[in-house]
Amino acid sequence: MGIIIDGKTLAKEKREELKKKVQELKDKEEIVPGLAIIRVGNDPASEIYVRNKLKACQEVGIHAVEQHFDENASEQEIIERIEFFNQEKSIDGILVQSPLPKNLNEKKIVSFILGSKDVDGFGINNLGHLLANQEQVLAATPLGILHLLEKYEIPIASKNVLVIGRSQIVGRPLAIMFLNRDATVTIAHSKTKNLKELTLQADILVSAVGRPHFITADMVKEGAVCIDVGINRENGHVIGDTDFDTIKEKASFITPVPGGVGPMTVATLLENVYELASTRKKEK
Repeated sequence: MGIIIDGKTLAKEKREELKKKVQELKDKEEIVPGLAIIRVGNDPASEIYVRNKLKACQEVGIHAVEQHFDENASEQEIIERIEFFNQEKSIDGILVQSPLPKNLNEKKIVSFILGSKDVDGFGINNLGHLLANQEQVLAATPLGILHLLEKYEIPIASKNVLVIGRSQIVGRPLAIMFLNRDATVTIAHSKTKNLKELTLQADILVSAVGRPHFITADMVKEGAVCIDVGINRENGHVIGDTDFDTIKEKASFITPVPGGVGPMTVATLLENVYELASTRKKEK
């Protein structure tokens, strides 16, 4: 049976460490890290995610504000609020909670966030630095995954990595981050043929599809590392993309859902806010 990667415990350790760093920044530099979260509409999942982020910020001493717009808000209204936060010195990071209502152009809206405050790492500036292997602010979920692998001393260099999913939030940046760390990387997606052939070659298999039971035990190489990013609801329970109970018998390491990648995403986001606030210290 493989080792279950405990993201919940590691995230707690990171938050405790971060709380000390934030307090030190306050004591030495009189700087309180600040995060602005923009939420549009009334998506229930988004509401929960934002509430969890606000609670986590409070726990470590980060000043966080939520700007909520109703679903009929115009792009201009949202962009004007972003520009306000861009100029607000007490705010170090800005994020727009996905998904936005379909009538809004998310990429356009996010593009107005200053690169120096792009705490999610989704802006063109930070993505460009990532592509050039000059990493600056990295997307929270992919970076959280790397932290998990590092904590469990799972090597990346020279390994065959398969990332299933090509979203700008997880798949694309994660694939490049693996490439920057000398892995041999394949990206699979909805148009990929013969997926099982690829999964059986993967030393590290990452599924970010959002489909329950998508990865089954017969698709996993003996001793592979399985990272499950999927969040699915089935019969009142939250489950991932993998058949966890069967795959854990074959994999060397596997992340559970919940309790794996999810908690690390929030912890890493807070870490990004702190790092951006630290740059404010240098400019003071």
